[in-house]
Amino acid sequence: MDLTQGTLEEKHNRAKKMMLWFGIISLIMSFAGWTSAFVVSSSRPDWLKDFQLPNAFIISTVIIMISSVTFILAKRSLKSNNSKMTMLWLVTTLILGVLFINFQFLGFQNIIDLGYNFTGPTSNVTMSYIYLIAIVHILHVVVGLICLLVVIYNHFKQKYTSTKMLGFELAATFWHFIDILWVYLFLFLYFIR
Repeated sequence: MDLTQGTLEEKHNRAKKMMLWFGIISLIMSFAGWTSAFVVSSSRPDWLKDFQLPNAFIISTVIIMISSVTFILAKRSLKSNNSKMTMLWLVTTLILGVLFINFQFLGFQNIIDLGYNFTGPTSNVTMSYIYLIAIVHILHVVVGLICLLVVIYNHFKQKYTSTKMLGFELAATFWHFIDILWVYLFLFLYFIR
């Protein structure tokens, strides 16, 4: 496919999609670096080998997976020109994203209750990695929620149609990426000691 072919709008759309993928690839490399550092650091004598992730992290993982499904349902509704169902699924996705963050912070509270803080005399290198990885991911979920709010606003203003939905698709791609990223991170933190 020749990227120079097509209308000006098609070229702009391809450029926006490519920029999103460049951003996603850079995020993959960043998280790959942090998870690699986690593995390398696990040979330290002060590394916690028997730590279990709080149940709140399991619940948040289920919530974020469901949010991907609701975003897919929103896209299907938009393609079917069902505006009300599209809005319902978008708002549901937004609520699930907020619930995900809430359960992440409940997980952090569980870790603190066990006596492990991010820094200071009660910190541990294992917990510091878990905090870092989860907090940076939460920041990207917040970006996804902002994108979702923009999509909800644009949908309310009837800017999307079944054939014109670039902003919707970009937000959905990013949302699915951060969902898949968390599932990977959760499984990594759950099984890698």
